[in-house]
Amino acid sequence: MIRFDLNETQEMVRTAAAQIATRLLAPRAGARDRERTFPLDEMRALAEVGLLGVNIPEELGGAAAGSVAYAAAMEEIARADASVAVTMSVTNMVGEILVRFGTEAQKRKYVPRLTSGEAVAGSFALSEAQAGSDPAAMATTATRTDDGGWVLDGSKQWISHGDRAGVLVVWAKTDRAAGPKGISCFLVEGGAKGLIPGRHEDKMGLRGSSTVPLTFDGCRVGPDALLGELGGGFKIALAALDGGRIGIGSQALGIGRAALEAARAYAKQRVQFGRPIADNQAIQWMLADSATELDAARLLVRRAAWLKEMGRPYTREASMAKLYATEAAWRACDRAVQIHGGYGYTREFPVERLMRDVRVTRIYEGTSEIQRHVIARALLSGAA
Repeated sequence: MIRFDLNETQEMVRTAAAQIATRLLAPRAGARDRERTFPLDEMRALAEVGLLGVNIPEELGGAAAGSVAYAAAMEEIARADASVAVTMSVTNMVGEILVRFGTEAQKRKYVPRLTSGEAVAGSFALSEAQAGSDPAAMATTATRTDDGGWVLDGSKQWISHGDRAGVLVVWAKTDRAAGPKGISCFLVEGGAKGLIPGRHEDKMGLRGSSTVPLTFDGCRVGPDALLGELGGGFKIALAALDGGRIGIGSQALGIGRAALEAARAYAKQRVQFGRPIADNQAIQWMLADSATELDAARLLVRRAAWLKEMGRPYTREASMAKLYATEAAWRACDRAVQIHGGYGYTREFPVERLMRDVRVTRIYEGTSEIQRHVIARALLSGAA
């Protein structure tokens, strides 16, 4: 039987996220954007209601509510503040990576720190200046030491809250001649010797979430820092990105929904030629298109989340959801600015921030072009 509504657990998680979004996040979203303030207190509040481990087992401090609940919660948080949402997204993703690929000791050591907020955030250190869409081109290396540990050398680029995270998942080459099969994955604690965060990027949007380059200069980690199998890092990255695309699709959906709500409210109260501009068919059609596209995006996102929750393949569906949701949200934000007219181009109204925030969703966790490549590859290989 097909269900389009949330079950009781999923609705409880969504409601908790919506309440925090309305009460705590929305009132200061604009200020965090202007002041580039990291949402430290806000992350602690998310941890208190289980939103830093929505799909994490209860014995590790998570809510064990599943991927659909996570997607619904992400949408609500992003509707209020996309900067908080991206920090929540990456932290959940790191927790899930550890649950799936970590040893029992690694899980017990790190996952409760993430879900409780003690680690502040998790960080995903894959991209490099010359290795964005092509992670196999990375240059960061990990060299084995005499005691079985590792020394990391190299640099990473565009790492969300890399200066704040208590736990970082870092990819490095352990065999330069082996291509993707020579990439391994490591756990590095925030503040480790030889881990050097760079300056904050001066970004267009998501300015309440710090993004920094990272330098690894002789950064030593123990034998227990290897996550998964030696040479298995590329597989871990692909699996993580599939799930991450559900999160970013949900984030974009929340931003687009906020833009639609703002545009609808403005259209009803803005009077031109003696009547609200909402009476004009041109405005009505823009609102209708945004509402229709965002509803379609939600169905794609939740389908991918449901497939993940059921343990079924979802790579193609996650790419479809991410592609459509991010581009639909971009169009919704663009229409919202247009409906606001000149006011939409000023910081007096939130649609200006929403349009800046939504733009990166078509870039990170795989660009729209990469999503089309993934979808086309699946179709051409004979996938249904």
